[in-house]
Amino acid sequence: MRDADDKFYNRVGGDRISSRQIDELIGLARGLAADGTINKAEVEFLQKWLAANVEISDQPIVRTLYRRVNEILADGVLDADEHIELLDTLNSFSNRDFELGEVLKPTTLPLCNPPPHLTFEGRSYCFTGTFNYGQRKYCEQAIADRGGRAGSLTQKTDVLVIGAYATESWKHSSFGDKIFKATAWRDEGLPISIVAESHWVGFL
Repeated sequence: MRDADDKFYNRVGGDRISSRQIDELIGLARGLAADGTINKAEVEFLQKWLAANVEISDQPIVRTLYRRVNEILADGVLDADEHIELLDTLNSFSNRDFELGEVLKPTTLPLCNPPPHLTFEGRSYCFTGTFNYGQRKYCEQAIADRGGRAGSLTQKTDVLVIGAYATESWKHSSFGDKIFKATAWRDEGLPISIVAESHWVGFL
Protein backbone atom coordinates (compact mmCIF):
# COMPACT_ATOMS: atom_id res chain seq x y z
CA MET A 1 0.00 0.00 0.00
CA ARG A 2 2.85 2.31 0.88
CA ASP A 3 4.44 1.73 -2.56
CA ALA A 4 1.13 2.53 -4.27
CA ASP A 5 0.82 5.74 -2.24
CA ASP A 6 4.39 6.72 -3.13
CA LYS A 7 3.72 6.13 -6.82
CA PHE A 8 0.54 8.19 -6.62
CA TYR A 9 2.22 11.13 -4.90
CA ASN A 10 5.22 10.95 -7.21
CA ARG A 11 2.91 11.03 -10.23
CA VAL A 12 0.88 13.94 -8.86
CA GLY A 13 4.09 15.78 -7.99
CA GLY A 14 5.43 15.09 -11.48
CA ASP A 15 2.24 16.42 -13.04
CA ARG A 16 2.55 19.57 -10.94
CA ILE A 17 6.18 20.10 -12.03
CA SER A 18 5.27 19.54 -15.66
CA SER A 19 2.39 22.00 -15.47
CA ARG A 20 4.58 24.63 -13.82
CA GLN A 21 7.26 24.13 -16.48
CA ILE A 22 4.79 24.73 -19.27
CA ASP A 23 3.42 27.83 -17.55
CA GLU A 24 6.96 29.16 -17.16
CA LEU A 25 7.80 28.34 -20.77
CA ILE A 26 4.65 30.10 -21.98
CA GLY A 27 5.60 33.18 -19.97
CA LEU A 28 9.16 33.04 -21.26
CA ALA A 29 8.00 32.62 -24.85
CA ARG A 30 5.60 35.53 -24.48
CA GLY A 31 8.39 37.77 -23.20
CA LEU A 32 10.88 36.77 -25.89
CA ALA A 33 8.40 37.13 -28.76
CA ALA A 34 6.69 40.30 -27.51
CA ASP A 35 8.66 42.71 -29.70
CA GLY A 36 8.32 40.60 -32.84
CA THR A 37 12.00 39.72 -33.03
CA ILE A 38 14.50 37.53 -31.21
CA ASN A 39 18.28 37.87 -31.01
CA LYS A 40 21.09 35.42 -30.30
CA ALA A 41 21.38 36.43 -26.63
CA GLU A 42 17.67 35.70 -26.13
CA VAL A 43 18.02 32.31 -27.82
CA GLU A 44 20.95 31.53 -25.50
CA PHE A 45 18.79 32.50 -22.50
CA LEU A 46 16.06 30.15 -23.75
CA GLN A 47 18.66 27.42 -24.19
CA LYS A 48 19.76 27.75 -20.55
CA TRP A 49 16.16 27.52 -19.32
CA LEU A 50 15.50 24.43 -21.44
CA ALA A 51 18.75 22.81 -20.31
CA ALA A 52 17.70 23.27 -16.68
CA ASN A 53 14.26 21.79 -17.28
CA VAL A 54 14.57 19.19 -20.03
CA GLU A 55 15.69 16.34 -17.76
CA ILE A 56 12.63 16.59 -15.49
CA SER A 57 10.13 17.20 -18.25
CA ASP A 58 7.89 14.58 -19.80
CA GLN A 59 6.66 17.04 -22.42
CA PRO A 60 7.98 16.04 -25.87
CA ILE A 61 7.83 19.62 -27.10
CA VAL A 62 10.26 20.77 -24.40
CA ARG A 63 12.77 18.18 -25.61
CA THR A 64 12.14 19.01 -29.26
CA LEU A 65 12.52 22.74 -28.64
CA TYR A 66 15.74 22.15 -26.68
CA ARG A 67 17.19 20.12 -29.54
CA ARG A 68 16.13 22.77 -32.07
CA VAL A 69 17.68 25.62 -30.07
CA ASN A 70 20.94 23.67 -29.78
CA GLU A 71 20.94 23.16 -33.55
CA ILE A 72 20.34 26.86 -34.15
CA LEU A 73 23.20 27.88 -31.87
CA ALA A 74 25.61 25.20 -33.10
CA ASP A 75 27.08 27.42 -35.82
CA GLY A 76 26.88 30.58 -33.70
CA VAL A 77 24.61 32.31 -36.22
CA LEU A 78 20.87 33.00 -36.06
CA ASP A 79 19.94 33.23 -39.75
CA ALA A 80 16.70 34.62 -41.20
CA ASP A 81 14.97 31.24 -41.62
CA GLU A 82 15.90 30.17 -38.10
CA HIS A 83 14.66 33.50 -36.76
CA ILE A 84 11.24 33.14 -38.44
CA GLU A 85 10.87 29.49 -37.46
CA LEU A 86 11.75 30.06 -33.81
CA LEU A 87 9.58 33.19 -33.56
CA ASP A 88 6.60 31.22 -34.94
CA THR A 89 7.15 28.54 -32.32
CA LEU A 90 7.43 31.04 -29.46
CA ASN A 91 4.33 32.91 -30.62
CA SER A 92 2.45 29.61 -30.62
CA PHE A 93 3.49 29.03 -27.01
CA SER A 94 2.53 32.59 -26.10
CA ASN A 95 -0.98 32.04 -27.42
CA ARG A 96 -1.29 28.73 -25.54
CA ASP A 97 -2.41 27.03 -28.74
CA PHE A 98 0.65 24.85 -29.20
CA GLU A 99 -0.18 21.15 -29.23
CA LEU A 100 2.36 19.82 -26.76
CA GLY A 101 4.22 17.06 -28.52
CA GLU A 102 1.32 16.17 -30.77
CA VAL A 103 0.97 16.42 -34.50
CA LEU A 104 -1.80 18.69 -35.68
CA LYS A 105 -4.84 16.73 -36.79
CA PRO A 106 -4.56 16.36 -40.59
CA THR A 107 -8.22 17.36 -41.07
CA THR A 108 -7.37 20.93 -40.07
CA LEU A 109 -4.79 21.28 -42.84
CA PRO A 110 -5.39 21.26 -46.63
CA LEU A 111 -3.35 18.10 -47.19
CA CYS A 112 -3.73 16.03 -50.34
CA ASN A 113 -6.18 13.20 -49.81
CA PRO A 114 -5.19 10.54 -50.54
CA PRO A 115 -1.57 11.49 -49.84
CA PRO A 116 0.63 11.02 -52.91
CA HIS A 117 3.55 8.69 -53.47
CA LEU A 118 6.70 10.81 -53.11
CA THR A 119 9.89 10.66 -55.17
CA PHE A 120 12.93 12.91 -54.95
CA GLU A 121 15.08 12.70 -58.08
CA GLY A 122 14.63 15.95 -60.00
CA ARG A 123 11.70 17.04 -57.84
CA SER A 124 11.32 20.44 -56.15
CA TYR A 125 10.33 20.64 -52.46
CA CYS A 126 9.45 23.50 -50.14
CA PHE A 127 9.24 23.25 -46.34
CA THR A 128 7.14 25.36 -44.00
CA GLY A 129 6.48 25.24 -40.27
CA THR A 130 8.44 23.61 -37.45
CA PHE A 131 9.78 20.10 -38.02
CA ASN A 132 10.36 17.17 -35.71
CA TYR A 133 12.99 15.96 -38.24
CA GLY A 134 15.18 18.97 -37.46
CA GLN A 135 15.87 22.46 -38.73
CA ARG A 136 14.64 23.32 -42.21
CA LYS A 137 18.18 23.18 -43.58
CA TYR A 138 18.41 19.52 -42.50
CA CYS A 139 15.10 18.76 -44.21
CA GLU A 140 16.36 20.45 -47.37
CA GLN A 141 19.63 18.51 -47.18
CA ALA A 142 17.66 15.24 -47.01
CA ILE A 143 16.08 16.21 -50.36
CA ALA A 144 19.43 17.15 -51.92
CA ASP A 145 20.95 13.85 -50.76
CA ARG A 146 18.25 12.05 -52.75
CA GLY A 147 18.68 13.98 -55.96
CA GLY A 148 16.00 16.61 -55.46
CA ARG A 149 16.09 20.32 -54.74
CA ALA A 150 14.50 22.45 -52.03
CA GLY A 151 13.90 26.15 -51.67
CA SER A 152 11.26 28.85 -51.81
CA LEU A 153 7.67 28.17 -52.82
CA THR A 154 7.05 28.85 -56.52
CA GLN A 155 4.56 27.65 -59.11
CA LYS A 156 7.19 25.07 -60.12
CA THR A 157 7.31 23.52 -56.63
CA ASP A 158 6.24 19.87 -56.73
CA VAL A 159 5.70 19.27 -53.00
CA LEU A 160 5.02 21.52 -50.01
CA VAL A 161 5.80 19.76 -46.73
CA ILE A 162 4.16 21.10 -43.55
CA GLY A 163 6.04 20.59 -40.29
CA ALA A 164 4.58 18.32 -37.62
CA TYR A 165 4.45 21.07 -35.00
CA ALA A 166 1.87 23.20 -36.72
CA THR A 167 -0.90 24.69 -34.59
CA GLU A 168 -4.62 25.27 -34.90
CA SER A 169 -3.82 28.91 -35.69
CA TRP A 170 -1.70 28.10 -38.75
CA LYS A 171 -3.83 30.47 -40.87
CA HIS A 172 -2.51 33.39 -38.81
CA SER A 173 1.13 32.31 -38.69
CA SER A 174 3.86 33.49 -41.04
CA PHE A 175 4.03 30.07 -42.71
CA GLY A 176 0.28 30.15 -43.35
CA ASP A 177 0.89 32.29 -46.46
CA LYS A 178 2.75 29.44 -48.14
CA ILE A 179 -0.08 27.02 -47.37
CA PHE A 180 -2.67 29.42 -48.77
CA LYS A 181 -0.62 29.99 -51.94
CA ALA A 182 -0.02 26.28 -52.52
CA THR A 183 -3.70 25.49 -51.94
CA ALA A 184 -4.78 28.18 -54.43
CA TRP A 185 -2.36 26.92 -57.07
CA ARG A 186 -3.51 23.35 -56.53
CA ASP A 187 -7.13 24.47 -56.91
CA GLU A 188 -6.16 26.16 -60.19
CA GLY A 189 -4.86 22.84 -61.47
CA LEU A 190 -1.12 23.15 -60.86
CA PRO A 191 0.42 19.77 -59.96
CA ILE A 192 1.58 20.71 -56.45
CA SER A 193 1.19 18.26 -53.58
CA ILE A 194 0.69 19.35 -49.96
CA VAL A 195 1.76 16.75 -47.42
CA ALA A 196 2.44 16.43 -43.71
CA GLU A 197 5.93 15.90 -42.35
CA SER A 198 5.00 12.42 -41.14
CA HIS A 199 4.07 11.39 -44.71
CA TRP A 200 7.27 12.87 -46.16
CA VAL A 201 9.46 11.13 -43.57
CA GLY A 202 7.91 7.80 -44.53
CA PHE A 203 9.56 8.04 -47.97
CA LEU A 204 13.08 8.96 -46.82
